[in-house]
Amino acid sequence: MRWFGSGLGNEAMADAINTLLVILSALFPIVDPLSGSPIFLALTKECSLSMRRAIARRVAWDSFFLMTASYFIGSHVLGFFGVSLPVVQVAGGMVVVGVGWMLLMEKDGSPDVSNGTVKPQDPLRQAFYPLTLPLTVGPGSISVAVTLGANATRHYGIHITIITAALLGTGLIALSVYFCYGFAERLARMLGETATSIIIRLSSFLLLCIGVQIVWNGLGALLSSVPLRVQ
Repeated sequence: MRWFGSGLGNEAMADAINTLLVILSALFPIVDPLSGSPIFLALTKECSLSMRRAIARRVAWDSFFLMTASYFIGSHVLGFFGVSLPVVQVAGGMVVVGVGWMLLMEKDGSPDVSNGTVKPQDPLRQAFYPLTLPLTVGPGSISVAVTLGANATRHYGIHITIITAALLGTGLIALSVYFCYGFAERLARMLGETATSIIIRLSSFLLLCIGVQIVWNGLGALLSSVPLRVQ
């Protein structure tokens, strides 16, 4: 295991670049802030433009800390409480299904704030849930981040360049979240009200499907761990 005093040689830099690319290639498609921006816009449509930007900034920060915490200490936290990744997938997937179903069934027109639309009088309270978790950083992202962090520690140990690369990777993803969410209304104006409504419905359906898939993956892993009795 290599510790902090290993230096900045070519091998260390190569490991850091590899870590950065792995994080970006593995987490960015799952977080997918561009696809999540219509749903973010639907949940914050009662907010002003400045407030929506503030919420997007908070969601980006919360996403950064959640991904970073999952990467560095996620496996230790789950191990301390005796919780496995499949259980996280099942529980988190059910939350994703709930959010996707709520958005899919929401009627056009005035939003039903009791079902999860961000209330304009106190919108920042809901920046973490449901806008960060599970909309942006869901159980799939968390499980991948936990797995990547555990593998990085096993292969590289605790190395300052690896830590910096991991922070840079999650920071770039969080920055993309801010730009996609903070400027979501510009995309909506370009598309028009009808096209935006269609995209929101399709995104909600995809979110529902993703939640079902996450639950199914978790259940499959749990069922595969059950020993079968041979008569």
